[in-house]
Amino acid sequence: MSISGKSAIITGSNSGIGLGIAEELARLGANVVLNSYTDNPEDHALADRLADEHKVQAHYVQADMADGDACRMLVNRGHELMGRVDILVNNAGIQFVAPIDEFPADKWNRIIAINMNSAYHATAAVLPIMRSQGWGRVVNIASAHGLTASPYKSAYVAAKHGVVGMTKVVALETAQEPITCNAICPGYVLTPLVEAQIPDTMKQYDMDRETVIRDVLLERQPSKQFATVEQIGGTVAFLCSSAADQITGTTISVDGGWTAL
Repeated sequence: MSISGKSAIITGSNSGIGLGIAEELARLGANVVLNSYTDNPEDHALADRLADEHKVQAHYVQADMADGDACRMLVNRGHELMGRVDILVNNAGIQFVAPIDEFPADKWNRIIAINMNSAYHATAAVLPIMRSQGWGRVVNIASAHGLTASPYKSAYVAAKHGVVGMTKVVALETAQEPITCNAICPGYVLTPLVEAQIPDTMKQYDMDRETVIRDVLLERQPSKQFATVEQIGGTVAFLCSSAADQITGTTISVDGGWTAL
């Protein structure tokens, strides 16, 4: 089944992985709703560009994914704008690093809210819509940290493990319906946020760019290459295709071999 003419909501999608996913789905003919917590002219301009370039519907809807009611509003608003919601990509996420005994409670709560709770609220809101349509795809962007752990990332690791677990539950609850739910677990992906960190890391370690990338940023990624947002977008598109009709409740690692270690 082609995804042309399908309608997708991608949370946290005005930059980075989320925008890459939206770009790929729009390129393949899907209508898309972009989202973030900001409401700037540039956000709406992104949607306009996707619409113009790919001849699809594209909208931007502001919603703070830390707010459960806002997550559900996003789904319902997307349904109103497009008339259907075939694909939900739970991508929104934030990070903070600290030892667990020094981890600020407000940071912990916000990471859990955005990285895990938002996926619950959005999925709970979208499943009745998908059931009424007789088709649906839920794709959760987890992380290599949904399958393994690193020091000082307790909230992020806990949230991403939770997303992987919820993925399995949703898959079981929809197993006899034409709805699937899967998780993608990226390793390090070259996004503008990661790119911006490289110069400071070079100064911190007194290394050149290539050495910082290979020995610091990609220390745990055996391929020593970043994944790309296009690769993540392509993996989402595959999971929304007819080839993946019997793929549900699983994780697909796009991590250069990280979780094979």
